[in-house]
Amino acid sequence: MRTLAFTRRSLAVALITVATATGALAQAKPDPSWSQTLTLGTASVGGTYFVYGQVWASLVNEKIGTKISTQQTQGPNQNIILTDGKQIDFGMTTMGVALQAWNGDGEWTKGTKYRNIRALFPMYDTPFHFITLEKNPIKSVKDLAGKKAGVGPRAGTCGTYFPLMFKALNLDVTVRNGQGSDMAANLADGLIDAFPFCAGVPIAAYSELEKTNKVRFFTFTDAELATLKKSLPELSDSVIKKGTYQQQTEDHKTVGVFNFAIAHKDVPDNLAYAVTKAVLENNPDMVKGHAASVETLLENWNRNTFLPFHPGAIKYFEEKGIKVPANLKP
Repeated sequence: MRTLAFTRRSLAVALITVATATGALAQAKPDPSWSQTLTLGTASVGGTYFVYGQVWASLVNEKIGTKISTQQTQGPNQNIILTDGKQIDFGMTTMGVALQAWNGDGEWTKGTKYRNIRALFPMYDTPFHFITLEKNPIKSVKDLAGKKAGVGPRAGTCGTYFPLMFKALNLDVTVRNGQGSDMAANLADGLIDAFPFCAGVPIAAYSELEKTNKVRFFTFTDAELATLKKSLPELSDSVIKKGTYQQQTEDHKTVGVFNFAIAHKDVPDNLAYAVTKAVLENNPDMVKGHAASVETLLENWNRNTFLPFHPGAIKYFEEKGIKVPANLKP
């Protein structure tokens, strides 16, 4: 199978944007009580977490002197499992997956309630996208019936939600799993018919795909959106703006779930405070690293309605005049 060049290119871009975002500042000195080995779970190559995670880890390291390294994972589900089990210190998740984890009612949880995770700061919205090659006869979501769709890693938000969406819409779709970069390569090679995905925009794999292929973007109808929001109430309205991708010629109404950074509950309060402060007070640097960071703002703290915040994050919010509700305190 031909491998698209964007896998290596995306990694190079990630490293370059991290350097751009943090600048050439002198390394800060960390609190000596903090662990010298801290790990942040990201996601697969070709997705937003892969780049965004490197950006915020590098920025935090520069600002507060930590040595947070990133670990490639399958995405939100695995980040929650690893963070909850204290195998990594920090992770990133969509709030829909986090709700399933907290209640233990997602199929992937097998009834386990993951209650050792705490929210840190808001990241960005994750809208659900659709792309296919222009030569394929797929122009709508309903056209996916009887087709093969690559939806990303099984343990990611996309791998979790797209099967649920297809079920809610009564569509018989053959789902394929794998890294975002692999799904794009499979689409280009004709091994799958479409590549539905979800991540902060723009998705690197989509941007690279349209550089070398004529593609078609499509989305849900209003009736399909109503059905999905009734079946999966954690979904909220979202819009992928015209021009997000070069070949996207109109706004696409869709649904999405918001993303938050998380930490294990035992991460020291002053470390969680310092991480939250560093990210939320350096938004221009974050945006240089990835465009989705335009939504990494203090004002979006309330996009979390159920997951307890880490006490360190709460301290920062309260310093900024935010009264965190009792149900969001551990």
